[in-house]
Parts: sequence; C-alpha cells; structure tokens
Amino acid sequence: MPTAFEQTLTAIDALHAQDPRQTTLVDDTTLPQELAYAQRMSHWLDPLQNNPNELLRLAVRAQHLQRWLVPRSDYPEGRIGYLSWRRDQSERAGNTTAQLMRDAGYSVADAERTATIIRKKGLGRDADVQALEDCACLVFLENYFADFSRKIDQQHMVRIVQKTWGKMSPQAHTLALALPMNEPCAALVKEALGDA
Repeated sequence: MPTAFEQTLTAIDALHAQDPRQTTLVDDTTLPQELAYAQRMSHWLDPLQNNPNELLRLAVRAQHLQRWLVPRSDYPEGRIGYLSWRRDQSERAGNTTAQLMRDAGYSVADAERTATIIRKKGLGRDADVQALEDCACLVFLENYFADFSRKIDQQHMVRIVQKTWGKMSPQAHTLALALPMNEPCAALVKEALGDA
C-alpha cells in the first residue's frame, strides 16, 4: 500500500499532467508544461539540501500546481497585477496541496506546514521556504532565462537577475554560477552581479 507521501506525490503529478500546454525536453520528448516544471524543481532539491524532509519535497513538487487554470492575463498589467496573480496562485496551490495531503492521511498541521512553504511565508527566515525559492530560481536560470532574456530589454533583465540573485542562498549562488549559459546570458549575469 502506498505511503501518504507516495499517494500525495502521485496526486500532485496527476494534476500537473492535466496541463494542456506541452514543453519539449532536451531529448525531444514532450511533457505537460507544469509536470516538467515540477520535475525540474524536484531535481534541484537534493543538491540544495542533504536528505530534505517529505513536507518540503511535496511543497517543491507542488509550487506551480494547476497554475495554468488562472492565466496571468486575468490580472491587470504591471507589477501590482503580477504580484496579485502570483500571491493568488501560491495560495491556491497551497490549499490544493494541503487538501491532497489530508486526503492521503497527513495531519492538518503537516498539510498546513506544506502550504506555508508553498506560499513562501518566511522567506529568508525559514530554511524550507528558502530551499523552495532556491529551486525556483535555479529552474528559472537553467530552463527559462535564455528565452526570457530575448523578450525583455537588457537593463530590465539585469534588474531581474539582481532580484533573483538577492532571493537566493549562498549555496544556490554557487550552483547557479556553475550552470552552462550562452554568451548573452553569461554577459547579463556578469553585468547584474557587477552592479549588485
């Protein structure tokens, strides 16, 4: 019989798999976009934390849970609209994950703890929240930074890199600096860190 952890992880991935958007991986296979994102998040957790606890593993896996259901375009343009969208998404993902956990037999306290990590409550003070943020920053830099940087002007990208860097732990900085990057991305990072 599956454990509560296995049952919850399976339920999270089943919801990720419903994402109608597809992404192509480096081996030319395709996956639902949010399932690929979730797997990338989980991939970064072990290099960041030695033997992470299962609540953190679930939070990292569920951070973008069903994000496609509420598109960014449903919110006003600009920073306030973006921050409202992101807050509402993390609240919804936290609530959904907590319900999946309770359904699998986790305590209310464990389910709420996981939701708190997903909502990033205590960033900079809570090691688990920091680990989730580090995973998200590393996934961005490894998988989305190059495409994103082609759509945004250089000075705006420099500020984005600086903000991303400011949210990361020293350990995540070391991992990020070891990522392979094309020349334009490497130049952006160098400029951002030189100005930081």
